Amino acid sequence: MKLTAKGRYAVTAMVDLAVNEDRGPISLSEIAERQSISLPYLEQLFAKLKRSQLVESVRGPGGGYCLSRDSKAIFVAEIVGSVDETVDATRCAGKGDCQGGEMCLTHELWSDLNDQIHNFLKGVDLASLAEKSMSRRLTANKIAAEHSQNGIATVQILD
Repeated sequence: MKLTAKGRYAVTAMVDLAVNEDRGPISLSEIAERQSISLPYLEQLFAKLKRSQLVESVRGPGGGYCLSRDSKAIFVAEIVGSVDETVDATRCAGKGDCQGGEMCLTHELWSDLNDQIHNFLKGVDLASLAEKSMSRRLTANKIAAEHSQNGIATVQILD
């Protein structure tokens, strides 16, 4: 079972938008640089995110992308689904033909796990992910500042 780069990158880029939403529209090149995701790949993902009405584009100078609605109303399952990604623990993509055209002995277990994962992702909103990210960054910066005052070398953590 695996969530591919497509789904992970889409979620990461959307969290980046949520973290930076107070700055107005964010260019894909900014996201690409901060998150180490290639710009052409982000362009493909954002075309799908826009079609799914999760983001809006703003043209012209100072343009870019912003969330289409409040970050509390956008859930990870929507993002993953919008880029045609599925998380599937079954060997048969849920068809029930896992073993020589028949359902394997553990099909229901893996199918139930799929349901649990999907329900979990449906309950995780961008706002909570953005809060965790900002909190982690503030804590890391606070520790770095304390170490700096004490003459201890530190490494700054960037998302």
